[in-house]
Amino acid sequence: MRTFHREPNVFVGEVNIKVKDLQASIHFYQNLMGFKVLEESSHKAVLTTDGKTPLVTLEQPADVIPKTGRTSGLYHYAILLPTRADLSVFLRHLLQTGYRFGAADHYVSEALYLNDPDGNGIEIYRDRPSDERTWKNGLVDMATEQLDGEGILAESNVEWTGLPADTLMGHIHLHVADLQKAEDFYTKGLGFQTVSYYPQAVFLSTGGYHHHIAINTWQGVGAPTPPENSVGLKWYTLVFPDEAARDNVVAQLKGIGASVKEEEDYYVTSDPAGNRIRLVI
Repeated sequence: MRTFHREPNVFVGEVNIKVKDLQASIHFYQNLMGFKVLEESSHKAVLTTDGKTPLVTLEQPADVIPKTGRTSGLYHYAILLPTRADLSVFLRHLLQTGYRFGAADHYVSEALYLNDPDGNGIEIYRDRPSDERTWKNGLVDMATEQLDGEGILAESNVEWTGLPADTLMGHIHLHVADLQKAEDFYTKGLGFQTVSYYPQAVFLSTGGYHHHIAINTWQGVGAPTPPENSVGLKWYTLVFPDEAARDNVVAQLKGIGASVKEEEDYYVTSDPAGNRIRLVI
């Protein structure tokens, strides 16, 4: 299953989130989520699980304002745990803390949902084996059903000590303004394949995964881009297997008229709703 987040696939590597109170956010991400701080400054903290790989970066802009409603941007980013037993440990930990959360079975995965102190959405999930997924006409069967919480809790009685070292950034789910324009950008520009449709939502992936990226118009068609200093998504990375693969996508993006700019050792682009993406190797 971990093959979906390694070469030759293109996948989400890191998510950068703007927060209102950096220290409060660090406390939440360390003590409730179980991340470790890799780097920290007065306005930024880089979070990891293995002690070397950044997964989430928190930034507090100098003039930050609270999350605004009915805009494009982050719906949630999703932390992929290695096993169902790991999800069991995390679920028990959440229940013990009393922190509010939601849950769902999506056929392809089992998931928990919560918000950080600023309302940034987080999913914590485990994948079912890929041979248990049902595909028809190139689309994977997904749904939202009740989670078997008791079954998950029975998987483990291990004490929670934080997120496992081999935790990954599984996918990202975004609010967009125009579903067709966004789907065209991610397929014709970035080279992802559409793998599932849901009411007002599209799921996309590479390599036959159930989704590395999802987009929706649940904040309303035509939802505006949030202010630059608003709490929420600042950028996320897409990891390419090599320079040739990235160069090919850069050419495709330019071919559809998307803006692409080279910065340091990565390229920057934005989807039609203003969600910023760093293309890295």
